[in-house]
Amino acid sequence: MKTIAITGASGFVGTSLRNFFEKQGYKVVAINREVLNNKQELQNIVSSSNIVINLAGANIINRWTKEYKELLYSSRINTTSNLVEAINSVETKPELLISTSAVGIYDNKDTYAEDGKYSDDFLSKLCQRWEEEAHKAQTNVSIFRFGIVLGKKGGAFAKMLTPFKLGLGGIIGSGKQAFSFIHIDDLLNAYKFVIDNNLTSTFNLTAPKPTTNLGLTRALGKALKKPTIFPVPEFALRLIFSEGAKVLTDGQDAVPKKLLDLGFEFKYKDIQETVDSLV
Repeated sequence: MKTIAITGASGFVGTSLRNFFEKQGYKVVAINREVLNNKQELQNIVSSSNIVINLAGANIINRWTKEYKELLYSSRINTTSNLVEAINSVETKPELLISTSAVGIYDNKDTYAEDGKYSDDFLSKLCQRWEEEAHKAQTNVSIFRFGIVLGKKGGAFAKMLTPFKLGLGGIIGSGKQAFSFIHIDDLLNAYKFVIDNNLTSTFNLTAPKPTTNLGLTRALGKALKKPTIFPVPEFALRLIFSEGAKVLTDGQDAVPKKLLDLGFEFKYKDIQETVDSLV
């Protein structure tokens, strides 16, 4: 029986991964915040784990005050640094570290595979630094650049569903901004695919057919049979989230070229079939 250790195991994706891999016969160990700050205990866990999955990080959709930006940084970079230090200091190392990043690393000027052009903003620089830290691990490393993960039991979809069910949904800003997403089931299967095949690379975890915020809005309206006539203006989001509003108004267009080239088959390829499966 193989062991998988997960940081950020209590979040939406972490909980889903834990349940998924336990059903696959893996032993799953959660690495909580206290363990991350306990060198000996962290070393004990990573030395007895076959796979380490690094998901830890504060929620990106929030008001980006100076203090919150510091939290976004420390919850990702410092956590990853502690994890990498533990891996590098033990004799028996895990076979693979899968660390998280985001498609927010790219600019919004084109559709990008994994070799896309990076942006020069805070989120992109955070992702770049996050990936650099993970690559310091003296073992096999894969990076998963998440799109927006859509699932019934948490994350962005659960939050956006209520206003749409009430007929109060609508586009955000112009609605033209790209919306790269992935169904939670495809994300879980992508982890299994990479682990089963011991793959070492950087992967976009996004559906093959990205959409826009308008495309998402129309798909939700159609699935729920509700009107979508209440747009959220950009200035209102900036008042709420300050610089963090960029996450909602300035999307990236990313495609999972490497996974597709390796033969991974997505169950949910476009936004309509994704939304239909979740409502």
